[in-house]
Amino acid sequence: MMDAATVTALLEAHLQDCDVRVEGEGNRYDITAIGEVFEGKRPVQRQQLVYAALAEQIANGSIHAVNIRTFTPEQWGAGG
Repeated sequence: MMDAATVTALLEAHLQDCDVRVEGEGNRYDITAIGEVFEGKRPVQRQQLVYAALAEQIANGSIHAVNIRTFTPEQWGAGG
């Protein structure tokens, strides 16, 4: 069974130097990720980075739905 802490750990392991915040339970999660890794990337590329960290869990059905918001530190500091 997945929980927010497990999802956070998976994302932090995959997205180095990112501040990851996860809310949700069961198989639905809201994910906010802030990091330099998103600098210069289009929104779809940013989403792909996050999905890649959770690919196995999405494929096996542990995670059914995610709502992803990504920011660079500069964007986050400016209020998103």
